[in-house]
Amino acid sequence: MKRIFSGMLVVVSLLQLSAQELYMPRNIKKAYEKGTRDISGAPGKNYWQNKGVYNVDVKVDANTKIVSGKETIVYTNNSPDNLDELAIRFVNNLHKPQSPRSGSVSKGFLSTGLKIKSFIVNGEKYDINSDDWGTVEKVKLKSTLKSKSKAEVNIEWEYPLSVQSGREGQIDPETFYVAYSFPRISVYDDYNGWDMLPHSDRQEFYNDFNDYSFAITAPKNYVVWATGDFLNPEAVLQPEYLKRYKASLKSDQLIHIATEQEMKSGKVTRQNKWNVWKFKANHITDFCFALSNHYVWDAASVQLKTKRASVQAGYKAGAKDFEHYVDWMRYNLDWFSKNWPGVEYPYNVMTAIQGYADMEYPMMINDTSIPDDLQDARLTADHEIAHTYFPFYMGINETRYAFMDEGWATTLEYLIGIDENGEEKAKDFYKNFRVKKWINDPSAEQDQPIITMSTQVSGSGYGNNSYVKSSLSYLALKDYLGDELFKKALHHYMNNWNGKHPVPWDYFNSMNTGSGKNLNWFFQNWFYTNNYIDLKVSGASQMNDLLTVNVVNVGGFAIPFNAILSYEDGTTETLHFSPSVWEKDQKLTDLVIPIKKKVKSVKLDGEIFMDYTPEDNSKNL
Repeated sequence: MKRIFSGMLVVVSLLQLSAQELYMPRNIKKAYEKGTRDISGAPGKNYWQNKGVYNVDVKVDANTKIVSGKETIVYTNNSPDNLDELAIRFVNNLHKPQSPRSGSVSKGFLSTGLKIKSFIVNGEKYDINSDDWGTVEKVKLKSTLKSKSKAEVNIEWEYPLSVQSGREGQIDPETFYVAYSFPRISVYDDYNGWDMLPHSDRQEFYNDFNDYSFAITAPKNYVVWATGDFLNPEAVLQPEYLKRYKASLKSDQLIHIATEQEMKSGKVTRQNKWNVWKFKANHITDFCFALSNHYVWDAASVQLKTKRASVQAGYKAGAKDFEHYVDWMRYNLDWFSKNWPGVEYPYNVMTAIQGYADMEYPMMINDTSIPDDLQDARLTADHEIAHTYFPFYMGINETRYAFMDEGWATTLEYLIGIDENGEEKAKDFYKNFRVKKWINDPSAEQDQPIITMSTQVSGSGYGNNSYVKSSLSYLALKDYLGDELFKKALHHYMNNWNGKHPVPWDYFNSMNTGSGKNLNWFFQNWFYTNNYIDLKVSGASQMNDLLTVNVVNVGGFAIPFNAILSYEDGTTETLHFSPSVWEKDQKLTDLVIPIKKKVKSVKLDGEIFMDYTPEDNSKNL
């Protein structure tokens, strides 16, 4: 039996000053003062964000491994500022030898990077030398782009696919993952202006919500999978495979659209020298695609509340885990839509490609094959698809605040894992894969506050802030509020910032408003401190029908935990305590527990909230 103990929470008026104000950087504070963000957690009355409409023609040469293209960007300056320059971002310049990176790379990773062949703004040609460009560069405009006006930008470019495939590049000599493949206008926002942080290959991405139309020219016999709606299957697929593809869009059952042998035999695509594959997606933060002339192509679909979504997989024949991917992903889209976060999958398609990245993109994932551990393989897919909501449904600035998306994806991976594998297996996996290395590492970099900008932490300190500690904070808050109120507050946050750019303070304020509670004490505890997890039982005594257990919170985090009582008659009882026990005093709490039998010993167990020194978590009476 498990008894639940949850202290009374004080409901505060959100119209009053909070009892504990959270530190806010000066630039974020200024955004609130300007009214682009609101203390309620919602976008302010003066909120704005810029947008681009991209029409891109891109060609992949399978022989030379060159990606070339030309694009037209209609860019709208919705900001109150006149812009004298444009910041152009091209992540793939990470492959240039002179680019700064977070770690060492092999020779196969290096390339010559982007070559700008033509750059035109509003009909005026610019003399651009991209040889020395990094991952983001500013172009001085000849004519100011005034507030509330538009500019047309035309760029012609090319770059080589790196031999080593990570988030993008050559998966094999005839399979390519083509991501971050076009120059784009960097984000200009209300708290930093132009986003000029270079990409280092550790922190991830921050992009505007744009509209994308792509025409992808691929060689004969290459199938293309991409973000967005597939507009012209009739133009590129031969009749039998077109029929199978269309059938998959209405099928709950797996359909093998093309086998490896069929792909290699030249039966699948139209037998033109080049085929042009067209895709379109609106109001998304990125676009990517993959192509291969021998990958197996599987597909099915899943009926959601308002639509039927296509689910596809491209993989090397014989990959035992990827043979399950379509079924797994059908389950993902349905489960995430109905349970956690409980928001319908927002797109029409989800595609998985076997590669080397374990990486998410809008409507696509690029996963390593783990054929010998299907539970691990499935949780990888769970995690990457969970990113649909964070950072894509909501435009998280992953570069600065990775915990705003990786922590949520880790949490959703854990919650769906309970359903897939049972609670005990899910807890064991979460502890062993996520928590154990962090809590058992006492080095200083592990105790940096989660709120620390992601670019300012490195190594395992970055990973544990982004994935582990932040995920534990979300699960602790879920325990504190209870599932119903937590989901209500989470939906309030997501509704506020769907299609927009939240910062951590928008999360804090949205959760306060959505829950109707002042949670600042909790956010201060979890996000702004050097805390870790370490409880200690300093004393325990029984007086008649009351047991008092004195608990010291050595590590400081406001965690939920169980108290396991062992009685002298050989029975045990587990009592659950929510983080509310730490609300008034985050260092000490006395558990006063009514009992009917003589207690022999008491032991504290945080389960997934693993303790740094578990040996002092018990006491004999």
